[in-house]
Amino acid sequence: MQAANAVKASFGLSTIGQIALAVSQLERAVAFYRDALGMRQLFQAPKMCFFDLNGLRLMISEGESPGAGHSSVLYFRVANIEEASKALEGRGVAFERTPHLVARMPDHDLWMAFFRDPDHNLLALMSEVRPGQP
Repeated sequence: MQAANAVKASFGLSTIGQIALAVSQLERAVAFYRDALGMRQLFQAPKMCFFDLNGLRLMISEGESPGAGHSSVLYFRVANIEEASKALEGRGVAFERTPHLVARMPDHDLWMAFFRDPDHNLLALMSEVRPGQP
């Protein structure tokens, strides 16, 4: 009994295995995530599609009220936010605001740039720029 209580006390969620987003038109969303954002498509099933994000799985599926009121924000870590935003703009991605400094941290500056998918889900690029790094 004590061992079971110790396991319960030490348990904590720490790894995201999959993120799900509701979309209104699956094929339009698949084209956006695969073609505009360059994500690797894993597989597609009726009303849903899965992508690999370096070991994290993104599921997009036709939902009842995509982008309505609340949306999870997906933050994509990039090495160079200027280059990444220009590459995405070249694929038709419209940013709500150009890359900008969000916070100065002790060992890096945090930069972000926000954009939306076709269903108005909020997405962002994030880059931790170290001193002396372009």
